[in-house]
Amino acid sequence: MIKNGRIIASVAVVLLTTAALLYFYDPYKPLHQVPPLATLTDDLDRASLIQVMQRQQHYLEGQPDAKRVTVGPYKVSTSWLRKSVDEMLDFLKTAPSNKQLDNFLKTHYLFFQAGGRKNKWGRNMLVTGYYEPLFAGSLSKKAPYLTPLYKRPASLVQQTGPDGKKRLGRYDNNLKFTAFWSRKEIETEQRLAGNELVYLKDPFDAYLLHVQGSGRIALPDGTVKAVGFAGSNGLDYKSIGKYLVDTKVMKLAKVTIPTIRKYLQEHPDTMQSLLQHNPRFIFFSWGDKKGPRGSSGEPLTPGRSIAIDQQQLPGGTIAYLQSEKPVVNAKDAIEKWQPMNRFVFPQDSGSAIQGTGRVDVFWGSGKYAEIAANHMKHPGKLYFLIKKGFENMGGP
Repeated sequence: MIKNGRIIASVAVVLLTTAALLYFYDPYKPLHQVPPLATLTDDLDRASLIQVMQRQQHYLEGQPDAKRVTVGPYKVSTSWLRKSVDEMLDFLKTAPSNKQLDNFLKTHYLFFQAGGRKNKWGRNMLVTGYYEPLFAGSLSKKAPYLTPLYKRPASLVQQTGPDGKKRLGRYDNNLKFTAFWSRKEIETEQRLAGNELVYLKDPFDAYLLHVQGSGRIALPDGTVKAVGFAGSNGLDYKSIGKYLVDTKVMKLAKVTIPTIRKYLQEHPDTMQSLLQHNPRFIFFSWGDKKGPRGSSGEPLTPGRSIAIDQQQLPGGTIAYLQSEKPVVNAKDAIEKWQPMNRFVFPQDSGSAIQGTGRVDVFWGSGKYAEIAANHMKHPGKLYFLIKKGFENMGGP
């Protein structure tokens, strides 16, 4: 009886375990339609929410009405995405309570969750951050300002290939279209002499501007000028942080901008080879007073604008992010991490932000933005909201 009892119990455990696995196992998809979240809270101010929605609205007004965006199994027109933003924005302008806003969205909108990182449980995203750094620079090359940022060169051209995809490159001496010069070629062979925009003190500062895509330069006369993304050489991005992990110089958990900077200060002879591990190179132009702009062309809103892979996830939408944010003390040290729940808007993209498991939060400028961006490497969940009633423009 005991033996049979153990057999029956074992079979029951197997059946329960199998049932549990079937219940929790969810085959990977880029986007999953899900029930509304239990509570939609927002830890930022309403003014920034209205501002970022107006910018999203402006972006969508410039898009063709019939343009289609993939949202899970559906194809949704940009005119409907605009309607989704318009109606939420109109409701926000009535100054609803948090509960009223929560009820409004649950009643009128469908929810979709990003698929997260492949082969990971729970559809978790890797949530990182970026910001607008401030570095000292000079318009002329004189010590200690020796590292240039370059303007977009006339030799950089775009061509459409036989497959319809656009490629960046250059024409060689035989007028054959070929890949543009790599970071190493540009930096060691003086390929872009005469295209210098401004000079910085530190090669790593210049590299960070390449990664962040925009920033501000404090000139010797006290003026501050903004620089922004003007193009790239079109080569694939390779992470120097990953390289340091792969070569066992650092452990993954320890890789942050401050730890990489410290390593380079202690090993200056490795600076050039490490930075040139990444062949991708960014070109800049002077910006304006509205601040950095995303790939949508709209000014980014601190804490609200995000970068995603818009080939995999739907841009032009309303999104909702759950993750963590740092609490920083008066000495600029992180005391703890606390929950972050807020509406965010896909208004940017980046060569390092690929797949459905990455989201990059724009933190703005200043010390808190720098700390948050340099240390944020946390799990999170990302949802997209679309107003109900759309016409499926090409899905099943």
